[in-house]
Amino acid sequence: MAGEIPDLIAEARMGTGKGAARQARREQLVPGIVYGGGKDPQPINIKYNYLLTKLKQGRFLSTLFNLKVEGQEDVRVICRGVQRDVVKDLPTHVDLMRLRRTSRINLFIHVNFENADKAPGLKRGGTLTIVRPEVELEVTAGDIPDHITVDLTGKNIGDVIHINDVALPEGAKPTISRNFVIANIAAPSGLRSSDNEEAAEE
Repeated sequence: MAGEIPDLIAEARMGTGKGAARQARREQLVPGIVYGGGKDPQPINIKYNYLLTKLKQGRFLSTLFNLKVEGQEDVRVICRGVQRDVVKDLPTHVDLMRLRRTSRINLFIHVNFENADKAPGLKRGGTLTIVRPEVELEVTAGDIPDHITVDLTGKNIGDVIHINDVALPEGAKPTISRNFVIANIAAPSGLRSSDNEEAAEE
């Protein structure tokens, strides 16, 4: 069910305030703070290039991380803000929030499509048009699904798949209340023209 939670490696930062933060930046570190979870705020530093790599991977603000700080217990965190240099647009500070296993959070979950070989519409040359390769769900931090699955069995040309057509994992619900489209099966251009010709003859 739950996918492997990626690690976020940091080190404890000695001292607080602007002086300590400036010193961290001179050493190619990005200062940050970990708060919440009923514990005192913890100042940290994250290696600049390491953080930049994580940011470039995307979805940094909606990914649950396993924060590893030497000498401390691992803790689950989610980023609640990245401050950036207004000129260079590079990270200058990170805010992380601790989560309990029972905490409810919004995350983007990957959509898998299966049984394409059992979809008559695709066998006839139709194309699966994916509108949302990921959907934002509200989930429990201790039970995060790795993906949700759309079963294409029996789907024909013109069929539209909405979020309400998908069986979501227990405890997960969409963050958007409306019944939005995830994918549809579009007709191939050749078939569309022949259908138009038939309609014209009739």
